[in-house]
Amino acid sequence: MSASELACSYAILILHDEGIPVTSEKIVTLAKAANVPVESYWPGLFAKLAAKRDIDDLILNVGVGGGAAVAAAGPAVGTAAAPAAAAPPPEEKKEEPKEESDDEGLFNLFD
Repeated sequence: MSASELACSYAILILHDEGIPVTSEKIVTLAKAANVPVESYWPGLFAKLAAKRDIDDLILNVGVGGGAAVAAAGPAVGTAAAPAAAAPPPEEKKEEPKEESDDEGLFNLFD
């Protein structure tokens, strides 16, 4: 992410936090106040994003991947399915056979 993109992102967060409507002019003003050079197309793109998307939603779902919505929409019809889904199946412990050790405690390299 370039410095211009970061400056625009931070400007949107600042404006949203203060309750000020996000516009490209206000993004440019904040970037200039921070002495960050911003390419002319970034503020307009970020302002359009802020107009189309809910900023609170973007903040709250920052680390959520695309598959999370599908996983969250699991079976909600029956109450009997909920306890079964909540309890993971018990794992069976497999006993590993113990290796035979030499009487002398040395490795037999050529056996």
